[in-house]
Amino acid sequence: MRSPPSASSAGAPPLLLKLRSDLKSALKARDAPRLAVLRSLLAEVTNQSKTASPLQTDMQLLSLLRKRQASAETAKQEFERAGRGDLVEKEVEQEGILGEYVGAVETVSEEDVKARVAVEVAKMRTEGKGELKAGLVMKEILKKGGVFEGKNVEKIVVARAVKDVLAGE
Repeated sequence: MRSPPSASSAGAPPLLLKLRSDLKSALKARDAPRLAVLRSLLAEVTNQSKTASPLQTDMQLLSLLRKRQASAETAKQEFERAGRGDLVEKEVEQEGILGEYVGAVETVSEEDVKARVAVEVAKMRTEGKGELKAGLVMKEILKKGGVFEGKNVEKIVVARAVKDVLAGE
């Protein structure tokens, strides 16, 4: 059996490599709940790799993990309303496992994002880029070679910081 091209360690996001190694550890430890979570996550990553927009960064994987965590929370609430304590426990355990991986991704802090955005906006103003709008600033900051290239930063945090900085000046 041949492994898919995305299975190679070259170019794979660090979180994906961690998920794969943890899958092996869970298999050896016979940790059924963790095994189920990891298998489903890796299956989703594999399915996504066969589309036009495969998961290529830790931030994309983080987004997937958060979606899964939110769906586990929703399922937990549904099971609580239905009086299914056994399934509530299963969802709580699944949420905890997903939470471990969500917490493992280090992102740029909001304060750091705001500081870098403020510096970039000031630089753009001195360069005479005209009236600065949020879209223009976002494009400049997030482009290749931009301030946040190669850093794990959430776009929503950057967007909020851009709006705050532009509104404050």
